[in-house]
Amino acid sequence: MTTITNTATGTTAGAREHARSQAGRITDSMPVVPASNWPNPPAGIEPASLTWAETVPGGRYTSKVLARGTRLRLHDVAGSACAHILMWRADAPWERLNVADTVKVPWQAYLGAGHPLLSDQGRVLATVVADESGHHDALCGTTTLAGNIAKYGDGQVHSATAAGREMFILAAAKHGLTPSDVAPSVSFFHGVKVEDDGSLRSTGSAGADKSVDLILHLPCVVAIVNTAHPVDPSPTFDTTSLEVLAWKAQAELDALLAGVADTDPEYQRAVANSEDAWAAAHF
Repeated sequence: MTTITNTATGTTAGAREHARSQAGRITDSMPVVPASNWPNPPAGIEPASLTWAETVPGGRYTSKVLARGTRLRLHDVAGSACAHILMWRADAPWERLNVADTVKVPWQAYLGAGHPLLSDQGRVLATVVADESGHHDALCGTTTLAGNIAKYGDGQVHSATAAGREMFILAAAKHGLTPSDVAPSVSFFHGVKVEDDGSLRSTGSAGADKSVDLILHLPCVVAIVNTAHPVDPSPTFDTTSLEVLAWKAQAELDALLAGVADTDPEYQRAVANSEDAWAAAHF
C-alpha cells in the first residue's frame, strides 16, 4: 500500500499556512461571513444591511435566527433548487409554522405573493411579498429517509441524496429543538397541483434565476433544506444550488402593516395576533 503525503499540509505549520491561505475565498457552497461581504447584493440594498448570505448546494441545509422586519430572499440559481422551509418563533420556539393553517386560513392551497406563513397559534410568522416562480407546494412536505432509500438508494444526511426530514432534524438540533419539533414544511420552486380526482401532480420548476421574497413579522429560527421534492418525477437526484440572502427591511414591514386594512379579514386577524404578541413583549 502506497501512502501519499501532501507536503504542504504534512506538518502542523504547513497545515496552518494552508488553512490561512483559504481566507477570503468564496465557493458555491458556503456562508459568507460577514454577510456584507456578499459579492452581489440586491439592487438598492446596502451591503451593510445584509444579515445572511449563503449558497446551499443540492442535498444540504442551513439555518439562522432572523429578526422581525427581515426580508428573506430565496434564489433558484439554475432552475432545479427546491427550498423546503420550517420556522419557529425565536422567542417562543414552541410556536412553529403550521402548514395546515397556512393553506386553510387564507382559503388558498397554492403559495404566492401575499400569502402568509401561519403559526400553530394563529399568528403570521412571515408573508410572501414577491414571487417570480409561482411553482411552490404546501401539501407534500419534504422527503424522508425511507422514501429516498427506495428512490435513490440512500437518504442519510451525509449522502449525495440526503432526505429533507433528516436534515431538518439536524438543523433543529442546532437551536435546541428535537425531532418532535420538526413538523411538515412548505416548499418553494417545485410546484404541485391537485387534480380533480385528488391526486397530486408535479408541475416542476419555473426555470432558472427565479426568486421568492418573504418578510418576517416575528423573530424566527428559519431552517432551509435544499433537496428534491417528494413527488419529483425524475429518477435521479438533480437538485441544484440555492442562494439565500436576508437583509434589514423594517420599513418594508411597516409599509406592509400600513396596508393590512385592504386585505382579507383572515389575514388581518392573523397580523393582529402577531402584532399583539410583539407589542406585549416589547415596550
